[in-house]
Amino acid sequence: MKSGEVNHVKTRFVFIGAGGAAIKLLQMTGLPEAKQYAGFPVGGEFLVTDNPAITEKHTAKVYGRADLGAPPMSVPHIDTRYIDGKKYVLFGPFATYSNKFLKYGSQLDLLASTNKNNVLPMAAIGMQNADLVQYLVSQVLMSDEDRFNELKKYYPEADPKDWHLRQGGQRVQIIKKEPGKPAKLQFGTEIFASEDKSVTALLGASPGASTSPYIMLNLLEKAFPEQTAGEWNGKLHEIIRSYGQDLATDPALLDQIRHYTSSTLGLTYSTPANLVPAKKVAQAEAVAQ
Repeated sequence: MKSGEVNHVKTRFVFIGAGGAAIKLLQMTGLPEAKQYAGFPVGGEFLVTDNPAITEKHTAKVYGRADLGAPPMSVPHIDTRYIDGKKYVLFGPFATYSNKFLKYGSQLDLLASTNKNNVLPMAAIGMQNADLVQYLVSQVLMSDEDRFNELKKYYPEADPKDWHLRQGGQRVQIIKKEPGKPAKLQFGTEIFASEDKSVTALLGASPGASTSPYIMLNLLEKAFPEQTAGEWNGKLHEIIRSYGQDLATDPALLDQIRHYTSSTLGLTYSTPANLVPAKKVAQAEAVAQ
């Protein structure tokens, strides 16, 4: 990247996982399927404090409710974070607008991604989502006092001297136009796979720790359907005991998985009474007497 040197590599499979830049790289492939995608960048700011008198009292992530017309990722929350070993408490997010697809990208990113195939869907999305546009405008126009008043709804004793505004990340929401269907704005994560399965991409919102395995398993199933159903299936079951199974219809397996994950995470978990065999219940009652 620094030298500008270009190398050519031949490969049978490519996975594009580049955050906000993934949409640009996907467009560069020239694949017909890539023409149905466009991107809409949205950023976020947070009020942050490292005052020990505050951080030591908060050890959780507490969510509120999103305002009318606000996108799902805008749900306000107070969150404990450790950054470089130091404890912080964050409140937000407050939406920001930038043409950049990456936090340190170019203001020309949005314009560069626009072409004859996606310009009309992008315009249509703006008209179809008036509430969202109004929400973003109101967020961008918020003053420091406005943001702090939002914090005080969750933490009435907050002191402005303890909090400062920090720019968070940048994400690119996906605009998708399928043939014969209206364009739609997607707030989740989109898995792309070319028709011949040689190119895949992770687009849209970055998956968190709780959803990353599920999303990447979906990608594997899209890109390598024969292998995941065949020779890889045993290994996938070895790694993920619940893979391909419906835990909602198998209480015994669900109980096993919960014991395993609770043990790994250092949590306390007890098998529900309705899953304990009658013989064991009788033995436990006899011991208690």
